Amino acid sequence: MNEKKSIVRKIVVLFLIAVSIAFFIAFDIKQYLTLEFIQSQQTTINEYTQNNFITSAITFFIIYVITTAFSLPGAVVLTLFGGAIFGLLWGTLIISFASTIGATIAFLISRFILIKTIQHKFASNLKTINEGIEKEGAIYLLTLRLIPAFPFFIINLLMGLTKIKTFTYYWVSQIGMLAGTLVYVYAGQQFSTLTNLSGIMTPKIILAFVLLASFPFLARKLIEIIKKRV
Repeated sequence: MNEKKSIVRKIVVLFLIAVSIAFFIAFDIKQYLTLEFIQSQQTTINEYTQNNFITSAITFFIIYVITTAFSLPGAVVLTLFGGAIFGLLWGTLIISFASTIGATIAFLISRFILIKTIQHKFASNLKTINEGIEKEGAIYLLTLRLIPAFPFFIINLLMGLTKIKTFTYYWVSQIGMLAGTLVYVYAGQQFSTLTNLSGIMTPKIILAFVLLASFPFLARKLIEIIKKRV
């Protein structure tokens, strides 16, 4: 009975994924998630948001979760745009939770639905991540989140194949992606003047990511040294 329920769940999830992808392709949604298109509509969207903040926030939140959950292109542009229309505080708050919830959904889809496909396609990446998880545990995930050694959508999918607990995955992702979210949301304040996405990755921002990524390992080594001396 449980096996039948599991099969039904997989069929339903796969159906939803297929419908989402078909909708995305059929209506060419990708064109609406480009820097150029959103910039062309920014004034109209800003005016609507000012008069309908809650509706706009909820709509944006749902779109962001779906985009992240199904690994659709456009998350970076949406993050920048979120900073432009909601500001640093609300933009960070909305995107932080939307991105983490979406990432966790992708993680669960991978764990229960797409195991064989992902194992075959990302075998080399999975080996690296499994070794990292085995040695460093949640610290390894935190480091990947602080500095994207792999694209985030790959992390979401591959982590679903490891032994890490769902709750651990959620809270580590929530904390680990916060710094990056802040950077992109802040950069979104200049959204209307950006000519390409690479324009936000200045040497100072890259250095900040590297330092943030180094912190968990340095902290762990410091704790180990203290324990040995106590």
